[in-house]
Amino acid sequence: MSTEPAATPGRSLDDDKRLAHVLYILHALAPFTAWLLAVVAIILGMAKRDAVRGTFLDSHFSWLARTFWWGLLWIVVCGVLTALLVLTILLSPLFWLPYTALFIWYLYRVIKGWLRLNDGLPVD
Repeated sequence: MSTEPAATPGRSLDDDKRLAHVLYILHALAPFTAWLLAVVAIILGMAKRDAVRGTFLDSHFSWLARTFWWGLLWIVVCGVLTALLVLTILLSPLFWLPYTALFIWYLYRVIKGWLRLNDGLPVD
């Protein structure tokens, strides 16, 4: 994969890198806003995705998109697990565990990608 900027008139790699930083900020704050900022970030990222094709930033946009969609799936799974834990009265004190695991996983992915972006490297 090339690290050269895509041939987009009027845009530089720095502008696209700045946008990637904004997307990481939105994703990092998403768990604290009921995931609404993640929805904004994924829409913004998909709208600007073509501008970064062929650059190392393309892997970051893909990484964030996969993080969002897998996170959405895990929110549904956590909801089901939480309902089951609450229904079994004995295990109801553990209802917070699935969402805590999701929170840690989501922030791990965001931090890992953001560190790679700061180093100017693609995400594996």
